[in-house]
Amino acid sequence: MAHHGLNDFKGTHHLCHFSHGAQRDDRFGRMFDLPPLYTSSNSLKALGAKGGPMDGGVNGNRTDTVDVGHIFFGQFVDHDITLDVTSSLSSVSDPRDTGNVRTPTLDLDCIYGMGPEANPYLYHASGDFAGVKLLTGADGTGINQDPMLAMEDLVRSSAGTAIIGDPRNDENRVISQLQLAMIRFHNNVVDTLHGAPGNTLAGKELFEHARQLVTWHYQWVVIHDYLVKLCGKAVVSDILGKGRKFYCADNGVPYIPVEFSAAAYRFGHSMIPQKIQIRQGQSALELFGALLGRGFAPVTDERAVVDWHELVETSAGRNVQKAETLDSKMASDLLELPFIPASDIQSLATRNLLRGQSFLLPSGEGLAQAMGRDAVEVEAVSDAAKAIAGAGIDLSSGTPLWFYLLVEAETVGRETTPGSFDRGEGLGPVGARIVAETIIGLCELDSRAFAAVNRNWDPSAGVGVTTLGEMLTYAPS
Repeated sequence: MAHHGLNDFKGTHHLCHFSHGAQRDDRFGRMFDLPPLYTSSNSLKALGAKGGPMDGGVNGNRTDTVDVGHIFFGQFVDHDITLDVTSSLSSVSDPRDTGNVRTPTLDLDCIYGMGPEANPYLYHASGDFAGVKLLTGADGTGINQDPMLAMEDLVRSSAGTAIIGDPRNDENRVISQLQLAMIRFHNNVVDTLHGAPGNTLAGKELFEHARQLVTWHYQWVVIHDYLVKLCGKAVVSDILGKGRKFYCADNGVPYIPVEFSAAAYRFGHSMIPQKIQIRQGQSALELFGALLGRGFAPVTDERAVVDWHELVETSAGRNVQKAETLDSKMASDLLELPFIPASDIQSLATRNLLRGQSFLLPSGEGLAQAMGRDAVEVEAVSDAAKAIAGAGIDLSSGTPLWFYLLVEAETVGRETTPGSFDRGEGLGPVGARIVAETIIGLCELDSRAFAAVNRNWDPSAGVGVTTLGEMLTYAPS
């Protein structure tokens, strides 16, 4: 029997049907109604193979403007809005039949769960902040752990399982520490509100006000910091000023397009370095090494405690590690993932390429043309993709969408300001538009988000947090 993801592409009878129907918030959907691209699985495997055209080696090039912490934050955002537990790499996946287990809104349900009443085990059970503050390892933990390390960890069961809203946020040490930082952000906002002069909020009212402020600050950071860095201020400003052109939701119901989830939002895989500097004055650590890469386990070494001043710009003014350039290359370790059996597909690049094909994604050229990109630009990206792939990999029918968007970032680059492009610093025109329109759309279509409730709101009306660094290191004044 073939292992998961190793079968040849199936379901060619689907290739004649391009009508995808209405979207639902508990299902994935499509942003474009375009013919799907077919590329032989052998070509996709060769393109993403270790030692192949996408192998960037151990020492990649760094961006000038994107902190490495933003890439892990992108993973956190992904876990907040998507979870596909049904699709396969070895057969056609219909978005209408593919459930999204997460809510397609930036509501931090990965932090709050369904709230204190439905998920009380996430919250303090007694004292002044019962049902208000979230638990961390500092409040006690079920596992035998050094108390000083427990202070820097998530709360865990006796088996070591993190007690959090989304278990994926414990899959590596950096994302686990980011989950902890966001929990602390909520708890610190609670302290700020509770200690404010004339405060009368307590209990449920205090919790709800804190959750709204935390969520709105988070949404602000996603749009005005994260998207600006990865998609470019020109694109973000254009969408906020002139509206979305391509992310259109039926009946105003938010959904996750597969062009986003199975292609464009996987750009971060190109920007992950092989080693991460997480503590000042210490050596960089292998991303998949024993200290950082063995997820779903408690902190057992102080060297694995992330100092966010090292990963994102803060008032500390550290020399922050930058992300790898956004291009057609990936760190070698990602092309031979150690936690996947050798009998399965270990290359993350290959898995991305096969997943895009299983969702019947169009070619990058076809989607770029549908978005009205200049023919000269599209041809230049297409020619570059073929040159990078090499003569032995057949891309004559078109470029797989995910690979096209990486090459677009490499050859065209992020539109930092109107008409000014920076290669390798972020997504190119097509990728940036898909990502930014989807995420902004999720906020605008969420009746609880600041973009839908109060478009005049800004962080000065809250606790003043405007950047990722400020959010991850916030403390009451």
